[in-house]
Amino acid sequence: MTFAAIDFETAKSHHICSVGIVTFKDGEIIEEFHALIQPPKNEYNYHNVQVHGITEDDTRFSPNFKAIYPEIKKRISGITTVAHNESFDRTVLLKTMSDYNIPHADLVMEQRWECTLKLYRNKGYKPAKLDACCKVHNIPLKHHDALSDARACGKLFLIAQFESLPLF
Repeated sequence: MTFAAIDFETAKSHHICSVGIVTFKDGEIIEEFHALIQPPKNEYNYHNVQVHGITEDDTRFSPNFKAIYPEIKKRISGITTVAHNESFDRTVLLKTMSDYNIPHADLVMEQRWECTLKLYRNKGYKPAKLDACCKVHNIPLKHHDALSDARACGKLFLIAQFESLPLF
């Protein structure tokens, strides 16, 4: 089984400032990708910065989304995509594509991605937040670092697929 776990951090609203994508094949990580992305006008919401710590200084010389999009496309197009809160990450991606006039049809992907948040909620985890699930399964996590979150999400997906999860 091959899949890509993805995570976005946002500067404000749906404006992406960081992406992490980890590709898994047969239960192993085969590729990792991370990029800082300069959001429109390099503007940040204070509350978002408090969550992830990325600031306008970090992305001042980073490429914009349109420049990074080909890397995202080649990593998630046509394969199962997993996110911890898939509705957030998928929506952020689609809204950002619209902002840059990239047609949604350009990206071959499922209408819904696999969602580890839903998988773990359905197994009875309370809370089922990424950091809480990682703690239960001893998965290293630097929370709100897009690459670390994507890596952890992928590992949680593997556990949910291949192991019996305890009920909480």
